[in-house]
Amino acid sequence: MDPNELTYKKARSIKFFFHRQVWHLLSLLILVPIVLLLANSSLGSGSWQGISTQRWFFFTLIVPIIHQIIVWVVFRLQLGWATLSKAFGKADLVVWGFLFLPLFIGRVITLVALSRATQGSLPISSSLSLIIALILLLPALYTFWSVARYFGLVRAMVGDHFRLKYRTLPLETRGIFQFSSNAMYAYGFLLLWAIALLNRSFPALIIAAFQHIYIWVHYYTVEKRDLDIIFPEH
Repeated sequence: MDPNELTYKKARSIKFFFHRQVWHLLSLLILVPIVLLLANSSLGSGSWQGISTQRWFFFTLIVPIIHQIIVWVVFRLQLGWATLSKAFGKADLVVWGFLFLPLFIGRVITLVALSRATQGSLPISSSLSLIIALILLLPALYTFWSVARYFGLVRAMVGDHFRLKYRTLPLETRGIFQFSSNAMYAYGFLLLWAIALLNRSFPALIIAAFQHIYIWVHYYTVEKRDLDIIFPEH
């Protein structure tokens, strides 16, 4: 496949590369101080696995930011210039997977760690937190099952930026996708809320809320515009 076939002329400009990124920056300038203000008093002096709660909190905050900035840069480079495909050929998706997946998994791992380090900081009974966590966990797990069963990992990593075949597939409506075309963001991120609630961790709950809001920031400042170009009929 010629990598140039992946590109779109309208995406091949610096203006498009930075399209809506002012809003991305503004969202961080608003969200991060709010998160710090809300969570600061409940971090305490605890630790988990020899790492302080403050450091775990920093990791849970910085990993999704780094993740989404990298996604923005790669998506726009691919759409306009097929940069990874030209640099790595058929290994482009492998390289992208090595960039994407560790950071994606890191969002969950760091939140688990923060939850353990600040366990019990949320003033709610264990039974109530367990009930709410299980309610949230069910659609989250159903989402991951639907992604694996119907959507596929490569397509979930936005394979349409790397392979033409994904641009011809119909909109997925099976499984959780019958309720939302963007079920991964709508329901998948409920896993983070469930983790925080299972540990009754207030700082982790704040980070879960931040990550859920911030992924929608990514959708509206990066992904939606890309998809409007790739799938104009949608």
